[in-house]
Amino acid sequence: MKILSIETSCDDTCISILEVKGGATNASFKVLANNSNSQINIHIPYGGVYPVLAKREHAKNLPIILETCLKQANLTLSPSPERRGLGRGIDAIAVTYGPGLEMCLWEGISFAKELAEKWKVPLIPVNHMEGHVLSVFGKHKGGFTIPKIKAPAISLLVSGGHTQLVLMKKPARTTVQSGGWMDYSIIGKTLDDAVGEAFDKVARMLELPYPGGPQISKLAEIERKRVPFPLNKGENERGFLIQEPHPALSLLRRGKIKIQLPRPMLHSKNLDFSFSGLKTAVLYLIRKIGKPDEEMRSKIALEFENAAIECLVYKTKKAIEKYGARTLIVAGGVAANKYLRNEMKKVVGKKVKLLFPTQELSGDNSLMIGIAGYLNYLKNKKKVPKLDSIKATGNLSL
Repeated sequence: MKILSIETSCDDTCISILEVKGGATNASFKVLANNSNSQINIHIPYGGVYPVLAKREHAKNLPIILETCLKQANLTLSPSPERRGLGRGIDAIAVTYGPGLEMCLWEGISFAKELAEKWKVPLIPVNHMEGHVLSVFGKHKGGFTIPKIKAPAISLLVSGGHTQLVLMKKPARTTVQSGGWMDYSIIGKTLDDAVGEAFDKVARMLELPYPGGPQISKLAEIERKRVPFPLNKGENERGFLIQEPHPALSLLRRGKIKIQLPRPMLHSKNLDFSFSGLKTAVLYLIRKIGKPDEEMRSKIALEFENAAIECLVYKTKKAIEKYGARTLIVAGGVAANKYLRNEMKKVVGKKVKLLFPTQELSGDNSLMIGIAGYLNYLKNKKKVPKLDSIKATGNLSL
């Protein structure tokens, strides 16, 4: 069958067409078309996503991207029932219905409903976070399969809107509009800011351009490659010493200034996270030293990234040990962070299968929605939801 998938949960307008065969345990996918439109340049003046503008751009871009995808897949704009019967048209549509910005979600859902009604095909609502879990199996081009994974498995979902540790034990007994691949249980989550959100907010404090997360990582990587200053006896190896005071420290006591940020909830008894205090610590540091120059920005960026990643890695390691996980999936936009990838590889051990998405599929994309949509469709063939029952759910959980 051929499945068309639509993703509009935030500021990327994405449509893909996948040719799929096989069952839930041996599904194979071929990418017939995969196109998206990024709105980054539109939102740069606002320092973040401006929802009304994002919604408007989705409305403008969806028909254009659809036409491009249909041409690439060699399909007509309005396939007839006869063509669908031969498997040459679109057989089903998958669309993100949450979580995300509701006005953006509604734009994609409304567009998908119109197509489903016009083409007389089922519409499959997809949980965006389940899409991220399954993104580790996808490829930007060509074909791919969904292999069996060793259970129990844990997913660390890290993005601008979410930071979650998810336990996956067994295939789910699904119902309409529920996750279709595994049985999901959230065992840890952020109590305030998501880690991606913290990266972006700290970037704004350092006057770095939007999107800020990659800018923080870029500065941190440059600083990490520099020869570190020698540490005094008894000082934590995370400390970074400035041999000469920063110009903005003229009113402070002369001497060595150590940049060391907190690791919130690192040793808490649970698996939850908190990044608000870390973000606030950066704010107070900047207020103390004044406007940082380029070198100071790099040092702050490095210590912030070290702190945030250490929290993610430490809690994930605890979760693996507690639940005896045999597979670890790390997905979401922050999964593209090179330092996170390197540090996670160091702690998982040889007995745990570690899976990351490709760089192209770490952010929001419609391929992951198509994968999740197909697996949901297989388990809900006889319970396909009615179009009017599918609604945007901004705070949807796994």
